[in-house]
Amino acid sequence: MGRSDQRDSSAVMPPLLALVDCNNFYVSCERVFRPDLIGKPVMVLSNNDGCVVARSKEVKDLGIKMGVPVFQVQQLINQHQIQLFSSNYTLYADMSARVMATLEAFAPSMEVYSIDEAFLDLTGVCQQDAVAYGQRIRKAVVRATGIPVCVGMGPTKTLAKLANFAAKKWHPSF
Repeated sequence: MGRSDQRDSSAVMPPLLALVDCNNFYVSCERVFRPDLIGKPVMVLSNNDGCVVARSKEVKDLGIKMGVPVFQVQQLINQHQIQLFSSNYTLYADMSARVMATLEAFAPSMEVYSIDEAFLDLTGVCQQDAVAYGQRIRKAVVRATGIPVCVGMGPTKTLAKLANFAAKKWHPSF
């Protein structure tokens, strides 16, 4: 075996995993069918409409926390004209399936992590320009479903999750 054959057979591709996470998923699902709500404060409420289960960025910026009883923030709801929606889990499951179907085209292996998150194994798929590939994923999902997502990448699931957190925190438009 020649020197170059040894190098080729021993070369191991470093792992590259991506966590694709839908932004404000339940709110984003509602906004797909009500685009007039984009940029406005929106909350999705629990089954009995008693507690907040999803918030738009505008609501988060008002300091309203996840899980807070609605009656405790009624004054803010009125003051800021926050739009309220009862949770619609059938809609959210359907939209999730559409997002996941779109993501399947980008990786040979995918693990659905939750209704609004999936890990993609991108090892060997986009080693040259991972950032551009992540942007392609984002654009494809929003084009196919209307749901904005963030993509975090790293050699492990933990680091991909941290990269996704950083993408949401420091680059909310990504």
